[in-house]
Amino acid sequence: MALRSRQTSGGEPARSGGIVTAPTRATPVVATEDGRPTVTGWLRLGKDGRLSAYAPAAGGVARWTESRPGGAWTGPDLVAPGKGLQSHLSIAQGADGYVHMTALRHTPMEDGGTWAELVHAIQYQTGRPVKNWAVVGSPYPRRDWEKGLKMGHPSVGVDSAGDAQIVVRNAFGGVSARGQEPSGKWAGWADLNGNGADRSISVVAGEAGRMVIHAPSNTGIMRFERADAKASFEEIEKLAADSETGTITGLVTSEGGRITFFLRDAKSGELRAWRGDGPATPLGGRGSGPVALLRKEIDGVDCTVLAQRDHDGRPAIAAYPSEQEDAGVTWTPTGEVCAGAPALALDADGRIVLGVFTPDGGLRITRQRTDEPGLALEAWQQV
Repeated sequence: MALRSRQTSGGEPARSGGIVTAPTRATPVVATEDGRPTVTGWLRLGKDGRLSAYAPAAGGVARWTESRPGGAWTGPDLVAPGKGLQSHLSIAQGADGYVHMTALRHTPMEDGGTWAELVHAIQYQTGRPVKNWAVVGSPYPRRDWEKGLKMGHPSVGVDSAGDAQIVVRNAFGGVSARGQEPSGKWAGWADLNGNGADRSISVVAGEAGRMVIHAPSNTGIMRFERADAKASFEEIEKLAADSETGTITGLVTSEGGRITFFLRDAKSGELRAWRGDGPATPLGGRGSGPVALLRKEIDGVDCTVLAQRDHDGRPAIAAYPSEQEDAGVTWTPTGEVCAGAPALALDADGRIVLGVFTPDGGLRITRQRTDEPGLALEAWQQV
């Protein structure tokens, strides 16, 4: 349990001669040149009731943090510093509140090559420094460094026991995975096979250790499922769909642990929902990038809440009774043009919080109103 003990290692502010040094300011990178988001699931609620937001930045990770639940924000500060980190950051959170981050790191080699490896960091407490990047490694030996450069963007999920699982497209277009054991150590690499995978794949954690990987390819969406924490991933039937890159995500939407998966059609830009049987259900909402997801009771009804960057570049939000897509989904635009992908979270009071990044990397937040029924939102706050 070494990695999940309540450590304070790395949790104290940097000191010099007994003086606490100020955090380093960071410049977030929230979207690539072609507009694709560099991070999703970036808004998280800590055990102490404070929200934090994260984005990749030059030399580390940019983090904003509430000074108190519902209060003013600080940041963006540079945390998890490191050289050679690539622009995409994957974030997940366990039931213990620990925030897991993974990225791809490039390091020059003495013979002129470039070594590519996956790294992983944990934030144990809200607002505290992040534990140093730990090397997860590469499916390839150093002599095959050129293969490593063909890896895609890593994705991290955290199962119900708090163990991280990192997945990545490998050099041959298949899927490679490496997970933590109950001891906290990393198990060996697993080659899940497959071919033609897109650069961005996803891993979604369910209940009782269940995890599902989706890897879009040129012949449909490859799927791999682990039934529980002790099981291995097994390939299951492909989903006959053509999804926009990096847009598959999922959410537990029933008391029985059933997961609803969401993807964006590559041709129309329309969102679709799917639960493993039958065709995907259209949800409208033409836009770009992945949809943010949240399950919340609204006016006594168990609802799935969605937020996206719509076709005009503005954030749009919707909610519908969970697993009742046929009831229809109505999208409501809100706020100004944003960049990257929106994020959803609950705050310390159980209110829905919608966050977006501005085109210049700033942070905007709005919350569910408490004096009105439904999903009415407060005025946007510029952090």
